[in-house]
Amino acid sequence: MKIVLIFLFIAPLAPSAGAEKDYSSFDSAVSPEMKARFAMLDDVRILANGLLQLGHGLKDFVHKTKGQMNDIFQKLYIFDRSFYELSQQTSEIKEEEEQLRQTTARLQINNEEIKNLSQEMNLKIEDLIQNKIQLQEKVWGLEDKVTKLAIIQPSMQETKEISSLKAFVEEQDNHIKQLLRIVEEQHMQLDRQHSQILELEDKLNHIELQELAENSFAGEQSEPEATPLPLRTATAGSHAPHGVTPDCTALYNSGVRSSGVYTIKPNGSEAFDVYCEMKFGSSWTVIQNRVDGSLDFNQTWDAYTNGFGDLNEEFWLGLNKTHSITQQGDYILRIELQDWRENKRYVQYAFSLGGPETDYSLQLQRVSGSIPNALPEQTQLRFSTADHSTHASSDFNCPENYLGGWWHSECEETNLNGQYVAPRSRGRLDRRKGLYWKPKKGRYYLLKSTKIMVHPTDLKSFE
Repeated sequence: MKIVLIFLFIAPLAPSAGAEKDYSSFDSAVSPEMKARFAMLDDVRILANGLLQLGHGLKDFVHKTKGQMNDIFQKLYIFDRSFYELSQQTSEIKEEEEQLRQTTARLQINNEEIKNLSQEMNLKIEDLIQNKIQLQEKVWGLEDKVTKLAIIQPSMQETKEISSLKAFVEEQDNHIKQLLRIVEEQHMQLDRQHSQILELEDKLNHIELQELAENSFAGEQSEPEATPLPLRTATAGSHAPHGVTPDCTALYNSGVRSSGVYTIKPNGSEAFDVYCEMKFGSSWTVIQNRVDGSLDFNQTWDAYTNGFGDLNEEFWLGLNKTHSITQQGDYILRIELQDWRENKRYVQYAFSLGGPETDYSLQLQRVSGSIPNALPEQTQLRFSTADHSTHASSDFNCPENYLGGWWHSECEETNLNGQYVAPRSRGRLDRRKGLYWKPKKGRYYLLKSTKIMVHPTDLKSFE
């Protein structure tokens, strides 16, 4: 339709152009009305050319748009296909995991049956060995008789008895040899079954550890973020401001606003270095910090008493130093936890810490927090390590089985000084030796980092 219109515009232009050439010499004789008409025809011709070019441009644009749409549809098809294949692979992995669990269960049942069969076979072998010994004694007796009969011609009846006894002995020997071969085969099969079971247990333990890492704090109430303070950059070394302060809070009150290592001197104690963390409009004294498992917390009683580690990285401040700080007044104990999905939670207790004569006994009373409590309240918890257990009357040594010193109570699951376990770890899973937060009624939380801090209770707002 557009082409027809353009042609209608162009058609009257051809004779007009010829007429313009023929009568160009008569421009002076042409009336103004005719000149206006010729000018309008020129405008129409220009407009027609413009519309023609516009039509070509629109045609090219349509072709280009169609090509782009085809590319988009092709990419959408590839995406749908990839998503479908990924869904198929996920389903296959779940089916393989279920088959693996079923195979493990069957192998465990077969293992028990084979063990029972092996015990029965061993009993039968013992009976056969006893029979063999008796038969050997009989054969020795018969040999004596044969020796005597070498001189005296044996009777027909004695000859038959000797032949039957020899045949019986040979038959028993063959039977014993067959049983021994069967027992060897059973033992080999048991070894193979045992190796397969260990392999499957390792795979299942790895899967279980990954599931524990997925147990994040995401479902719990989140902790409000602290307002960042305009802090100065802290140096790696220790600071000793004019007039050594009794704790980090007093240091903050003196004007220090930078987190880092500082020297303090609690009342009645020698001066020592601590890590002060500035947050919530004050400063907290950090007594434990774990971030990556680079430090082994399975230490002796003396190490936990005096402290160990690097105050700028992972460390335990020491029971003796912590006690000297908390003896100056009432303090709040704050525990900060982070899981492997970077979710952070905390819990705060009013607490009292005894001295060395009480094995640094700890008594807690929950104040606030964003995670279920996992430590006993209103109970005297004595600190213990593998070489200094406070559960002497119990046959179960908690520090030895759980690793790391802690305030154990009937060997509960929670131990923030336990062995550091990452989700990528392989091998047999032992929850008792991991870094977990386990409420009395609740699931395990596998932890990536922990921090324990103290602060005087006169802080007005610290949540």
